[in-house]
Order: sequence, then structure tokens, then C-alpha cells
Amino acid sequence: MKFIETIQSGLPVLTEGALVERIRRHPAVELDPDIAHAGLIYSDSGRKALTEIYEQYLSIGQRHNLPMLTLAPTWRTNPERIARAGYGPVTRLNRDCVEFLKEIRASFGPYRERLFVAGLLGCRNDAYNPQEGLTAEAAEQFHLPQVEALAASGVDLIKAATLPAVSEALGIARAISRTGISSVLSFVIRPDGTVLDGTPLHAAVARIDSATDRAPAFYMVNCVHPTVFMKAMTAETAADSKLTERVLGFQANTSTKSPEELENLPYLDTTEPEPFADLIMQIHRHFGTRILGGCCGTDNRHLAQVAVRLARENQ
Repeated sequence: MKFIETIQSGLPVLTEGALVERIRRHPAVELDPDIAHAGLIYSDSGRKALTEIYEQYLSIGQRHNLPMLTLAPTWRTNPERIARAGYGPVTRLNRDCVEFLKEIRASFGPYRERLFVAGLLGCRNDAYNPQEGLTAEAAEQFHLPQVEALAASGVDLIKAATLPAVSEALGIARAISRTGISSVLSFVIRPDGTVLDGTPLHAAVARIDSATDRAPAFYMVNCVHPTVFMKAMTAETAADSKLTERVLGFQANTSTKSPEELENLPYLDTTEPEPFADLIMQIHRHFGTRILGGCCGTDNRHLAQVAVRLARENQ
């Protein structure tokens, strides 16, 4: 089934754990200050490091026969950052990153039919500083070249993640809607249920849904601890009981620290996989959140525990 049909079927979908944070601590490679891990696809050591992590995650999905969403390493490959990093036209790097991930998917035999590749993009500036967010109009124009490059590369959908400002998220959604491809927006939120710019999550969803020609397929939250998600969604579903029909996914941190505390933290603040997975399953049961994976602090061990529980509960 195509990805949107899979979502509409109500099946749980596994998505990956941390990638950037794991590469940040990898002994053999370094993140580029502008484009993060994208340029690693052009070196043997970089391709090896990325392939090992992707294969760890995809093998977990294969083991439990769960549909899985995997994300191309394109989070920071907008035209501005690519130009600063010296990697040439936006189309080439985004296309090559998607092709790299498609090659990995192709190696998984029949299971590849259950693996969906998303083009990933982020905000222009600091993902944890909403004051640096673009207006909707500026964001639509700024992100459109990368959006068009990802759409042309043949991804199953485009996901914009770690979004701190609703205005920029709206511009991104409008840019993606111009391509006709399905979109997913993922916010960073506070325990009170607001996006980092102070907008209640239910209001953010309503605003974007009503102000785009083609609304996102669904929304997600990422880069916060499961307890933050639970508090936030409890507050927000009290304000809008239908929010669980639009917020379908969560990629969780293992740390309870705020985004500001986590940024540039010199050590990895994490927790054991089993209690982490137990919290994820509480969210799955209580809110029906069914696209589940990890963000900062997670690795294949955390994802494996989530997959075991998802497969067992949905037999």
C-alpha cells in the first residue's frame, strides 16, 4: 500500500530513531556545520556510517514486519545552507540523498514494499528559537526550491520536522501543497501544549489546515520527552477532542530536559530502552498515536523495544 493508504488503514507505523545525534558522536565522521549529515553520502566513511544506522533501524521494522517511515538525510539541505557548504545546486544534493536511501531500501527484498522514504526538511534557522522563524510568505518562497527538489526525487512524502514557529510551518505547508505531494509537519512543543512560539497545538493545526490549498496529511511532534507529549496532548485534547485525528505521530527524546537545555549539551542525556518504550506505548494506547519512533538520545535498542511492543499489541 502507498503510505497514505497505510496511515488511513490504522496500522501502526514504525519510524526511525536518532540519526544526527548518533552521527555527532560517531568516531569516524563529522557533521557539517551547515548541512549536518547530508554531505556524508559522498565519502566512503560517511556512507558506511549512515548505512549502518539506517540498516539497524530498517532491520528492526523488517524483523517485526511493521510498515516503516524512514527519512532522507536532507534536514538541512536548503539552498542557503548548501551554498555555504559548497555543495552545488539544491537539486543535486537532495536527489542524491534520496537515491542513497532508496538504495538501502532496495536491499531489503520484499519488505521494501513496506518501507516508505520521506524527504526531510527543517526550518531556516535555529530549530529551538521561534523568534528566528520566518513569516509564512517568506517561508513559502525560501523552502520552495528544496521542496521541489525533494518532490522531483520521487519520495513518498515530505516531512518538515523540529518546527518551532507556526508561521514558518504554514509557509512550508503551502510550498509543499504546490507540488501535489503529501506532507507531514512535526512541531516541538511545551508541556502546556503550545508550540515553542506560544501557539496552542490545536490552534496551530487548525490554522494550517484552513490556510493551505492542500492540508498536511497529518501532524507529528518530535524532540521532546514522552511525559511532555502526554501532558501537552492531555491539555490540548481537552480543548479540541478531535486533535488525535490530526496528530498521529511522535518521535521522542529520551531526556526530560527542555529543547534549550539539550541544545549543544556536551553529554548524551538518555535513559534505558525498556522504560522509554513503555512510555511510548502508553501514548499509543491513550491517544491512538501510531507513527512512533525516536529522536535525541535514542538508538536501535530503544527502537527495538518499541517495535516489540507494537508488534505484540497489534497482532
